[in-house]
Amino acid sequence: MMAEQRNYITPAGFEKLRSEYTTLLNGERPQVVATVAWAASNGDRSENADYIYGKRRLREIDKRLHFLQKKMESAEVIDPATLKSDKVIFGATVTLENEDGESIVYQIVGADEFDIKLGKISWNSPVAKALLGKKCDDEVVIKKPNGEETVIILDIQFK
Repeated sequence: MMAEQRNYITPAGFEKLRSEYTTLLNGERPQVVATVAWAASNGDRSENADYIYGKRRLREIDKRLHFLQKKMESAEVIDPATLKSDKVIFGATVTLENEDGESIVYQIVGADEFDIKLGKISWNSPVAKALLGKKCDDEVVIKKPNGEETVIILDIQFK
């Protein structure tokens, strides 16, 4: 039996999950239910596209609602603004310098809220795992699919 993995998440990430859940439950699902009820009232359901696709969409919505509910129930919300550490931990915004002298900024967030375009990486990603526990001025080797990259930690902040 596998131990359940922790589901760390920031308040913003948790609110995004809750918002999607609410939108599906109170917005989209009632509309699909109404469409399916209307389509069912039209008689023969075997060739009724509105009924068939509506039922399929309803199953998809219910599956997503169940998934979101489980994620929210297992979430450990951690507000980075309340944290203080001289080491890289969950919620930290880390400024790195790569071998070319370029600065890279990452915020370590929950698995459900990563967005590489915004510099948000999951705490259980290979990059975050390499950074966790390190301090400013530490040299870190990050293993990436295209090879290893050495970076230096310039700054650690909690925003």
